[in-house]
Amino acid sequence: MAKRAKGVNKGIESIKEEIEKHFQKIEIDFAEGNLERGRYHIKEVDRSLLKALEVKMKILELPADLLDKYRERLEEIKRRMK
Repeated sequence: MAKRAKGVNKGIESIKEEIEKHFQKIEIDFAEGNLERGRYHIKEVDRSLLKALEVKMKILELPADLLDKYRERLEEIKRRMK
């Protein structure tokens, strides 16, 4: 199990990096007025990356604090978009 846990931890770190990249892209898109592309990145984070992070965190039985923070950031961006 230790080897699998190590792999899942690496996966979590990779997903966190990918989420941060998408948040940066969202900010850039909104600053440039490219709302459609920004919406695409929001959907990508919301539908695939957060789901994948949730699954990996459940495997390791980690608390959902990090997941909640990302969801709050995403909701804040959605509110600013309107």
